[in-house]
Amino acid sequence: MLFMPDFYLSLGTGNVLAQTASSASIGVEINILEAFFLGLIQGVTEFLPISSTAHLKVIPVMLGWGDPGIAFTAIIQLGSIAAVIWFFWHDLAQVTLGSWQAIQKKDYDSVDFRLALGIALGTIPIVFFGFLIKLLIPDYDNSPLRSMVVIAFASIGMAFLLGLAEKIGNRKRNFEHLTPRDGILMGLAQTLALIPGVSRSGSTITAGLFMGLERATAARFSFLLGIPAITLAGIVELKTVFVDGIGNTEILPLIVGLMSATIFSYLSIAWLIRYLQSKSTWIFVWYRLAFGVAILTAVWGGALKNI
Repeated sequence: MLFMPDFYLSLGTGNVLAQTASSASIGVEINILEAFFLGLIQGVTEFLPISSTAHLKVIPVMLGWGDPGIAFTAIIQLGSIAAVIWFFWHDLAQVTLGSWQAIQKKDYDSVDFRLALGIALGTIPIVFFGFLIKLLIPDYDNSPLRSMVVIAFASIGMAFLLGLAEKIGNRKRNFEHLTPRDGILMGLAQTLALIPGVSRSGSTITAGLFMGLERATAARFSFLLGIPAITLAGIVELKTVFVDGIGNTEILPLIVGLMSATIFSYLSIAWLIRYLQSKSTWIFVWYRLAFGVAILTAVWGGALKNI
């Protein structure tokens, strides 16, 4: 989902592959089948707590496709933005209208006002720290901090944190009990997505469980909190497209990738919220653990370069 690491570093999310400056926007030529599959990866991993950054970096490399470039990844990310706004359109309209009415009535205990304030306050940390890292580490995209090994350890580390949150979280608070404090704390957790492999949705859902939120409530609030971040991410990355063009990618694969990302993003949001209404997050804990171990094994075995 949300700013993910790469967006923040275009500021300064996690949906743009680590490239060199010379190849970042050009990328390799993408055919229709590859475009569809990359859109599927983007759509599914953007909102599940498993890290879109990691999957969009690791999977194309392992399949031998090469780097599709910033232009392609920025455009298909628009599909995820469209999907999350589409899915939560009613919620966004309700929160916007409700918070405006609450301000007029000075009803600052309104659920809509508290939710809007929580989202606003929760977005500040990731913007601040994203800009800060961009200033302190201008070449962060090509830094060793974004290597395959870092992604692997981040995936494993978040698996343990999510598992711990699942174990000790009391899961007693629903959407009606959200406060601005929840937005701030979840927003601080969202900054962990600056580390490739952590996952914006993974860090925020984990924080929500630690704070005693129900699983589905934690996921829903995570997605709403991520809307400003993901939208800003898309706007920043589109700047590169306008400046450098679409490189080697033809229009039809771009359209296919965009549609694929939109459809699978929407489906993954709907599936996750429904899934977490009755099931735990352990499936993602074990998946993250296996994914991280697989990357380490491939790197240390020489099958995958630590780039």
